Amino acid sequence: MAKPTRSYGLLAEFDTAAALYPACERVRDAGYVCWDAHTPFPVHGLDRAMGMKRSIVPYIVFVMGMTGASLGMLLQWWTSAIDYPVVISAKPYFSWQAFIPVTFELGILLGSFGAVFGMLGVNKLPQYYHSLFNADRFARVTDDKFFIAIEARDPNYDHDGTRQLLEQAGAVHVEEVED
Repeated sequence: MAKPTRSYGLLAEFDTAAALYPACERVRDAGYVCWDAHTPFPVHGLDRAMGMKRSIVPYIVFVMGMTGASLGMLLQWWTSAIDYPVVISAKPYFSWQAFIPVTFELGILLGSFGAVFGMLGVNKLPQYYHSLFNADRFARVTDDKFFIAIEARDPNYDHDGTRQLLEQAGAVHVEEVED
């Protein structure tokens, strides 16, 4: 007995970035929230056409960088002024000028970790499988085609209505993708 398949959603193909941009605006204006645009190269302004919010990654990088710098300064203060104070050339125990290089480097180190792991977390990576890989035409996204994928879990998703919206937006081909 064959296992019943679930629908991931609809995949619409476009020939050019100029055709994709207004289609993204139409999908956004229609109120869809679970959808994405796929292009072979970055398209300037597409995030604005999709109604995407600013990324949280810069805030993650800032917090991690400040945490690294603070921990670097705290560690050096603790070791030189509290744990093992040594008088060198009549300098004070906490001579912050000497601690700047390590503080800077730890800020950069934790900031870069925040950038990498924050980006991976926000983008939900690594993702080893995606339903769009079931569509044969989707392989052209890395070459010369542009796609919009609207997921069936979207609250506004209606198979026939969504298909009609994508066709009216100028899609060359619309197909249903199985999950």
